[in-house]
Amino acid sequence: MNSSLIMLEISVIGLGLVLMLADLFVPAERRRFIGYAAIAALGVLLVTSLSGNGSCGQFGTAFGGMFVNDALSLFFKQLFIVAAILVLFMAAEFSDKLAAGSVAEYYSLIVFALAGMLFAASSNDFTMLFVSIELITITFYVLVSFQRSKLQSLEAGVKYLILGALSSSFMVFGIALIWGTTGELNFTKLAAVAPQFADSQIFLLGVLLVLVGLGFKIAAFPFQIWAPDVYQGAPTPTTAFLAIGSKAAGFVLLLRVLFTAVPSVTAHWANLLIVISAITILYGNLCAIPQRNLKRLLGYSSIAHAGYLLLGVAALSASGQAALLYYLGGYVFTVMAAFFVITLVMRHLATEDISGLAGLNQRSPLLAATLTIAMVSLAGIPPLAGFFGKFLLLKAVIEAAKATHNLGYICLTFTALAGVIISLYYYFGVVRAIYWSKTSEELSPIELSAPAKLSIWICLAGIFWLGLFPNTVLNLANAAAAVFVK
Repeated sequence: MNSSLIMLEISVIGLGLVLMLADLFVPAERRRFIGYAAIAALGVLLVTSLSGNGSCGQFGTAFGGMFVNDALSLFFKQLFIVAAILVLFMAAEFSDKLAAGSVAEYYSLIVFALAGMLFAASSNDFTMLFVSIELITITFYVLVSFQRSKLQSLEAGVKYLILGALSSSFMVFGIALIWGTTGELNFTKLAAVAPQFADSQIFLLGVLLVLVGLGFKIAAFPFQIWAPDVYQGAPTPTTAFLAIGSKAAGFVLLLRVLFTAVPSVTAHWANLLIVISAITILYGNLCAIPQRNLKRLLGYSSIAHAGYLLLGVAALSASGQAALLYYLGGYVFTVMAAFFVITLVMRHLATEDISGLAGLNQRSPLLAATLTIAMVSLAGIPPLAGFFGKFLLLKAVIEAAKATHNLGYICLTFTALAGVIISLYYYFGVVRAIYWSKTSEELSPIELSAPAKLSIWICLAGIFWLGLFPNTVLNLANAAAAVFVK
């Protein structure tokens, strides 16, 4: 066993334990700074991984092939660390809304969720898949219901717990059927024997049940019903981490299962993936139209974006997989920018209604511009990251249509374009509320701390950088997608 390959995960778990212990020694009024210490530690780990040093830079397998470090895991681990850093910035600003004695605990839970995501990125076995996804999910059970004094938060936690447990049961049953028919749990070994079971209904049912469990994690139709309620009730930093961290973890596991473990089965499921992607896009966008609660609106938006990401899966090509990874890279900065503004603007209001944005351009031009840019990027307007991501995904689907002559891909392309057009209405409804709604009675300036300004500028830089200079991240995405080329 090459234990050095898991040093990053061990370091993150150690950081989580240190944060929990720090809660015992740091005065309550200074616990906010524990989050900044965690940000600094994760920043060191990120720089180490980007420089090619440490366990992230070493490719290989551990635990008998259950754990793999490759270009795909490296891409996702860096994405997860960036997301966790931005969420910790957000949590530090949100700390005044948490119970005084639980701030450090909240930080540590975010770090433990990150550890689960890191393990998910390197999963090469159904055992590791299940352990990592349960570490993520159980941590989020607590994070979602963390504001125990708020009935809405407790309700969201209970819904997430019940539906999460149900999805896990489907996944466990599916894994049992796969192991019972093939005798294999390792993805690489399973890929070698899967063609022999192509006609086994039990084996195919097992794969389908695993996809049901993963469909819950990414909020894809018809397993998306939890997302709007949980997004609305959870603390805003938790919602942000769910929107990108948990979703990205679901997608890396989905890619591993479909293209590493059972590629022979996936090749015959193109039409199923097309249908799920199309319905998910339409459902998310249409249901977002009447929403007035900002977090709930972004919950439905997240469902729609799961549909767009599934375009890359349905294309069944390296270009589709690379487009998916690039899209996630831009989605991190866009979603974090939107939720950061919600955190700063709505924390002193009694409502999360869109009407609370009235007069924001006068209260804080920076926050108004940030939320506007985030909405424009989510809508897919050039020259921002969201536009180039959607362009790459649609390009991959059109290429698949040409290569296979499958009319389903043509229908999927028009469905995705229709979804983009529909989304313009509710995204620009948010922009309209910022600049053209009736002037709010509350026009006091919103004071921003230096860390808040830093994190906002990081998000804005990421949105523009990925939109205007996509080659760096796209090259990393292509290298990661090459893992699936046999």
